[in-house]
Amino acid sequence: MSSGRRVLPEVLDDLPPEDQRARRSRRDLQRIHYAMGTVSILKRTLRRLRLVPPPRRILELGAGDGTVLLRLVRALRSQWTGGELTLLDRHDIVAPETREAYRQLGWSLTVARAEALEWARASSTEHYDLCIATLFLHHFDASSLGRLLRAIAARTNGFVACEPRRDWAGWLGSRLVGLLGANDVTREDAVTSVAAGFENQELTQAWPEAGAAWITEEFPARPFSHCFVATRAAKRELGSGHVR
Repeated sequence: MSSGRRVLPEVLDDLPPEDQRARRSRRDLQRIHYAMGTVSILKRTLRRLRLVPPPRRILELGAGDGTVLLRLVRALRSQWTGGELTLLDRHDIVAPETREAYRQLGWSLTVARAEALEWARASSTEHYDLCIATLFLHHFDASSLGRLLRAIAARTNGFVACEPRRDWAGWLGSRLVGLLGANDVTREDAVTSVAAGFENQELTQAWPEAGAAWITEEFPARPFSHCFVATRAAKRELGSGHVR
């Protein structure tokens, strides 16, 4: 797929969080993350980040129910020994058992209810070692994406994004999510997500310099994902990368 991004509203975004179709779609998304290998991809991608020391203050944008980050924290518990997590989303849908699991792993949890662009516009002194976004940036058109990335660059030392890849594999995968038992909301949104996904160096080109030297990398993560990594050069171990 070589056509440009096409950003359209997704059905789930307009459903109340307590709606039964929305609840079902969120469960579908958990299965989709397993099928896409999201946590394994994030682990490999974080190795490229090479933040020194390991992050103690982490922000996830568009965190949803918080279960993807929980799986990642569990997978990295020998390296990430605890700290402060902030999950930012329009709705607080993080289950009590998810909160307790974070606590047992040594992480204090804050759920921040806000629209991402409102968060980006607000003045803030908060700063994070790491910001993560999974299947989230594709919701924003070029102008809004630029504003969001500028805010991220101003507030973090490292950023990792794992997004839908806008290519033939993503296109095919989006039309096969029904095989996972996905409902009508998820089936429609999967196709919409890939049309708004990324390819080549689109996120690198949108990333701001923000007055500092950044090391950036952007690459496909098969079978269906597209990843972007940005690190402040002063916070990263020596290694290869694209310095902006």
